[in-house]
Amino acid sequence: MRIVIAEDLALLREGMVQLLTVHGFEVIEAVDNGPSMLRALVTHRPDVAIVDVRLPPTFTDEGLQAAIAAREQVPGLPVMVLSQHVEQLYARELLSDHRGGVGYLLKDRVFNVLQFIDMVRQVAAGGTVMDPKVVSELLTKHDTAPSPIHALTEREREVLASMAEGRSNAAIAAKLFVTEKAVSKHTNNIFAKLGLAPSGDDNRRVLAVLAYLSS
Repeated sequence: MRIVIAEDLALLREGMVQLLTVHGFEVIEAVDNGPSMLRALVTHRPDVAIVDVRLPPTFTDEGLQAAIAAREQVPGLPVMVLSQHVEQLYARELLSDHRGGVGYLLKDRVFNVLQFIDMVRQVAAGGTVMDPKVVSELLTKHDTAPSPIHALTEREREVLASMAEGRSNAAIAAKLFVTEKAVSKHTNNIFAKLGLAPSGDDNRRVLAVLAYLSS
C-alpha cells in the first residue's frame, strides 16, 4: 500500500515513515510543506495520504487546503488528516466531499500503534475514521442549543459515536454488548430522528451524520 506523508515536524514525520514501513506500507514520499504535498499527491496518486492540518508556509490550514485541492485533481483520494487539537471547521471541510476514504485524528493517536495502523487501512479502503475526541466535541456542541440530537437516547448516541469511529455494526454490537439486530434498529432510529434517509452504505451514513452534526 503506497503512502504520502505531509508533516513538518521532522521527528514525527520520520517516526511515521519507519512505523508504516515496518507494518508493510510503502512510503513513496514524505514532505514538510503544503506545495510539496500537493505535488506529491497529484504525481504519485497514493493509496492514502497522511496529512498534518498546519503546514508551511502559512501554518494555518495549508495541509487541509492542499488535500482538498489534490482530491479535486484525483477524485476519491483517501486522506487521513492529523491535527494537534479538535478543530470543528476542519472536520466539516473534510466531510464535505463524500468521495473516497477520510479520517480525522488527533496526533497523539499515532502513538497507539496498532490502532493507528488499523485506522490508516480503514481510510485506504474507503472508510471513515473519526477520533473519538472529535466525535465527542461535535456531539457536545449541540448540547447547548436546540437540535434534533436531543431526541437521541443515550444508547443511540453511543451507537452514533461508534459509527463515526468507523466501526461496523458487528463491531458496535461487540463494543456495546448488544445484538447486531439491536444496532440496526438503533441506527434506523438515529436517521429517522435526524431526518436523514437510511442507506446501505455504512460510510455514506457516517459521513451524512457527521456532516449534519458539524453543520
